[in-house]
Parts: sequence; C-alpha cells; structure tokens
Amino acid sequence: MHFKTSTHQAPRECTPGEEGEERKLRLELKLISDIGLVGFPNAGKSTLIGRVSRARPKVAPYPFTTLHPNIGIIEYDDYRTLRIADIPGLIAGAHQGVGLGHDFLRHIERTKFLVILIDMAGTDGRHPADDYFSLRRELELYSRDLADRGFMTVANKMDVPESAQFLREFVVRTGVTPVEMAAATGDGVEAFKAALAARLLPPVGGGAAAGSGAP
Repeated sequence: MHFKTSTHQAPRECTPGEEGEERKLRLELKLISDIGLVGFPNAGKSTLIGRVSRARPKVAPYPFTTLHPNIGIIEYDDYRTLRIADIPGLIAGAHQGVGLGHDFLRHIERTKFLVILIDMAGTDGRHPADDYFSLRRELELYSRDLADRGFMTVANKMDVPESAQFLREFVVRTGVTPVEMAAATGDGVEAFKAALAARLLPPVGGGAAAGSGAP
C-alpha cells in the first residue's frame, strides 16, 4: 500500500523483510456456560443434564464416568434458554490437582452460576453434609471468586429410601434447605428448571433477573 498511487495500482516494489518473532504459548480451553454442575463423582450430574436438555452424556455407576465437560441447552416453553455444563466429578484435594482437579475447576471459572449437586443417598459411604462442606471448601481454596459466586444446592437421589433421613441431618448440619429431586426418575426436575429460570433469566416481558448468591 505504501507504493500504491492512483496511476500505480499494482506496485511490485517492496521493502526488505525483517526477522520474525517466535514464542511458545500454552493455551487453555475454558468453556463458557450459564450454569456449572458441581458434585462428587456419582452424584448424578450426567443423569441430570440428560433430563433437562438434549445432551446425552455417558452414564454409568462408577466414579469418573465423565472425563470431559458436556454442554446442554435447557429450553423453556417461552423460548428462553440456559446453557448448563456437566463438569467431571470433584473430590477432596481438587484445588491441588487431585483427581481431575484443575481440569474440572478451570471450566467452572467461566460459568455464571453454580449448582452444587449432592448425592443425598450417601451412595459411596460419605455423608451428604460432608460432601457439601468439602465441595464448598475446594471452591474457596481454588478461587475466592468461585466461592463467592451465586449457587444453588440440590439434593439428588431423593427416590432412595435412606435419603429422607440424610436430608434431615443435612439441613441441621449445614443450615441449607436444598431443592429436592430424583434425576433418575424425573421427580422434581421441572421445579429445578423453574428455580433456575427465576434466578438467572429475566421475567417474560423484560426486567432484570433475580439476584443470586444465596443457597
């Protein structure tokens, strides 16, 4: 362009080139989603995302079935939508890279809202309240921003008989009353979707979304 004029439309002159630059870059993919599902392995995250969206992640009764995040779209009758991410399971020590550790945590950094999914049946021999405290602690140790982010606590597997007693103990120990559901049967899933819409979507006809941050 430097040599181009009105009468010299396609100049063939050029200036000598210069030495190029080289650098090594490490790039990290961080998925962007409205909602991140947080929970221990086997909490039912993949089952839930399969219920609320058309995503079909692998579901199996052993830890770390999910090795990569899955994204689903929650669709409402009024055509509003929310993106939800099924993140690989979190375990104690994840902030130090234990288990899938940082692979898990780096993805939820790009979510607007967290759903802490608790296995209320105590399937793997842990008490649900201990799971809740452990998950909250891992988020805080990894990032203060994540710990302060808006979240909702959900009690899954409420179709299992033992869950009722665990739920009562959970509320006493944590002071949190979770949204109840059974993702495997679909019970409570519509109420869960409605609760998310009330938190994250503006009401039909405009207006700001309801505030977040409380359990």
